Parts: sequence; C-alpha cells; structure tokens
Amino acid sequence: MSNSIIQKDFYRESGRYLSHFQILKKCFSPNLHYIYLFRKAQKYYKVPLVGLFYKLILRHYQILYGFQIYPETEIGEGLYLGHWGHLVINPKAKIGKNCNIAQGVTIAQSNRGKNEGVPVIGDEVWIGPNAVIVGKVTIGNNVLIAPNAYVNTDVPSNSVVIGNPAVINSNINATEGYINNKV
Repeated sequence: MSNSIIQKDFYRESGRYLSHFQILKKCFSPNLHYIYLFRKAQKYYKVPLVGLFYKLILRHYQILYGFQIYPETEIGEGLYLGHWGHLVINPKAKIGKNCNIAQGVTIAQSNRGKNEGVPVIGDEVWIGPNAVIVGKVTIGNNVLIAPNAYVNTDVPSNSVVIGNPAVINSNINATEGYINNKV
C-alpha cells in the first residue's frame, strides 16, 4: 500500500508513517492541523460540496493560525511547517517536495519589472523565519535560505542564501541537518 500525501507530510514531523487515527491525534498541533486541512482542501478542490466544505474550513483556520496558503498552491509531498503563524504563500507559487517553511515567511508575486511573476522553489529547500522570496525567481534543490533573507534573484542548487540583499554561497551540504525524515 502506498502512503498518502498527508502521511508523507506527517512523516516529516515524526519520522514514521502514521495511521489515519494517529494523524488525527497529532492535529492538536496548529501547524500539523493546518497541513491536514490544506491537503484535504487540495484533494477535493474541484468536488462541488466537499471541496467547498474544506475551502471554508481552511479559510477559518487561515485566519485563526495565520497561514495564508491556498488549496491551488502546488506544494510537493513532505511539506513541513516548523512553527505556526504569519506565513504567506502566493497561490501561483510552486514548491517542491521535502521543503521546510518557518514562521513569518513570505513567498510573493512581483507585479512589475524584470521579475514580474511568482517563485518556483525546488526540492529540499529550507526557508528560515521571516525570509522573503519575491518575483519570478527559481530556487534550486538543496538550498538553505537563512532567516530574514530577501531573495529576488535566481538561486542555483546546493546554495546557502543570507542577507538583504541576498548573498549566495555555494555549499553542497546546504540543508544537511536541517531537512530530516525525507520522503
């Protein structure tokens, strides 16, 4: 039996695949509860009544927990939200698998200029607290974006990004020890 995307997301937190009942027990944690509802809203997005139900429930918890992640946002399996509160992700952004996103992060669209558009973020990316990624930029795989970094330029794979303006340093082990329990 293959594991569901929800099981893979929860695996990132616990390091083991959980039954549906075990997953529901872990939903007392706001970040895990939100991931659960987000994935349900994604699954049933185009199903008339069930989809509307999950979208309404998700909207309630967006306001309650401070997460602004919409069901149409493409996020790969193994999503890990380390802490809850004040997280904004543009619904057109694309995020790969095994990504960690901390509190205070903004992944936003730019409406003008050479970077008009939304970010595309690769696999195994760790985004630290209060980091901002804006515009039509591509973030490679195995990238660590340090807390408070401002990223408005492409970042190659195997990099560490720090500061404002962003300074990019090559590092083959960029996310080693930061991204655990990969799926």
